[in-house]
Amino acid sequence: MINKNIPVYLASKSPRRKKLLEQLDLKFKVFSIECDEKINKNESFVKTVKRLAKLKLEAAKKIHDDGIIITADTIVVLGNKIIGKPKNKKNAVSILTKLSNKTHKVYTGFTVYNAITNNVIVDYAKTLVTFKKLSEKEIKDYVSTGSPLDKAGAYGIQDDYGVVFVKKINGCYNNVIGLPLFKVYNALMRV
Repeated sequence: MINKNIPVYLASKSPRRKKLLEQLDLKFKVFSIECDEKINKNESFVKTVKRLAKLKLEAAKKIHDDGIIITADTIVVLGNKIIGKPKNKKNAVSILTKLSNKTHKVYTGFTVYNAITNNVIVDYAKTLVTFKKLSEKEIKDYVSTGSPLDKAGAYGIQDDYGVVFVKKINGCYNNVIGLPLFKVYNALMRV
């Protein structure tokens, strides 16, 4: 198991990532960081999420210089376009309309850094998610709850009505929530 004598930190504002990490029966502290999550043109999606996770790690290391630090960044991609968090309810309706009856990709890049050994693991996961055909009423009803407004792709697969939009998933379910737990756990064991 993971060495429980080493402090572990999750550098994330996401309550979903916190909830996922709690499943590992691991004591950890959560803190938030600020960094420029700029998307670079012509950068592959894998490079983007890994770069952003590393940027977050550099910011996190300025706050904690001991123990193990975990960072992550998730993007939703439709075709060749990154779909971010909706700016407002109208934008959320537009995003969900575009995702309707299509398959999109969810990428999460993450870092697991051990400040004691100076080892770092940078990895990612990719999951394909297929939506059913959504009615205008389903989209508007969901958006009216406010739930999609803080989520990349304007939906949550884990804890609300957004789950009924998903017809099929190919890959890691936890990745769609925001942290590929299987890969993170293995990185924790190796770092």
